[in-house]
Amino acid sequence: MLNILLMIILIIIIFIIILLFIGIKLVFIYDKTGPELEGCLKILILKKIKVYSVDFPKNEEEGEEDSEEEEDETEDDEKTDFKEIFRLAKPCLDDFKQFLKSFLNCIKVKKMDNHLIFGLDSYADTGKYIGYIWGIFAMVNGTHKNARMSAEPSFNGSILDAKGDNELDINILKIIPAAIKLILKEEVRTLIKGVRNG
Repeated sequence: MLNILLMIILIIIIFIIILLFIGIKLVFIYDKTGPELEGCLKILILKKIKVYSVDFPKNEEEGEEDSEEEEDETEDDEKTDFKEIFRLAKPCLDDFKQFLKSFLNCIKVKKMDNHLIFGLDSYADTGKYIGYIWGIFAMVNGTHKNARMSAEPSFNGSILDAKGDNELDINILKIIPAAIKLILKEEVRTLIKGVRNG
């Protein structure tokens, strides 16, 4: 009995090691316009076995049950202060750039086609922050030939819309140290708290 238990544990450990080396495949297709988000997220192991899948929006039965929660989320979205989030994110930009470089070295981009529409109430702030976004997207596009990240400013009030089609192979073993290093930064933890509370 003990031998069988040890054999099962050994098989599980070997499977986890193989999974860490081979990594996972992530497929994310989405279209966000206003408060509405449509799309799907799939996670596959060994590049073919689907272990997780979710569609947006959820089915109608769940939608009816959660209609009040969705209304609350919509109100929260309207109250989101993008300027405050950017203020908290500014000290983290160098850390995010380092993490992004590490992350991009750990993934094989099959497809990364995303377009962002961004705007704030102030024209000046919109121009300022769209410049930051263009800089980050340019770095991503320059790193991978299959990456097509683009953004455009909107001067019609506060807006954050996006659509994309992404397919990535991620080496989990390489990304874990970079993620831990990022999370240990006090500024990053402050930003996460600000986004959650905002």
